[in-house]
Amino acid sequence: MRNFLYRLMIGRYGSDRLNKHLLILSIVLTLCNIFVKSAIVYVLVYILLLYVLFRMLSKNINKRYQENQKYEQLIAPFTKRTTVLKKSSQDKDYKYFICPNCKQIVRVPKGKGRIDIRCPRCATVFEKRT
Repeated sequence: MRNFLYRLMIGRYGSDRLNKHLLILSIVLTLCNIFVKSAIVYVLVYILLLYVLFRMLSKNINKRYQENQKYEQLIAPFTKRTTVLKKSSQDKDYKYFICPNCKQIVRVPKGKGRIDIRCPRCATVFEKRT
């Protein structure tokens, strides 16, 4: 069985972040449909699952890659914000900010009060409280 799956996926696109997020969305919609009991949501879940399956088994790797890149660009501001929040909560000695000009993540020491921060990439100066 394992060899069959390996042979099946040779030359196929596989999974990426867009597929994972679509799969999670279909699971959430399925759970919501338990309470709503709507045929439209039911059909939408199956359409999403079929689209995920289509993308995974597609042999047009370049097209699927481009779709994923567009999706990554669309969610980039959200992922950058969550990265900053995650780093700030894990690191007790430093605080992380996003440069308002170039969106570079900048690390500064905590406990310095209100300071001017210079972005290392674009040299923009912005004021933040550490």
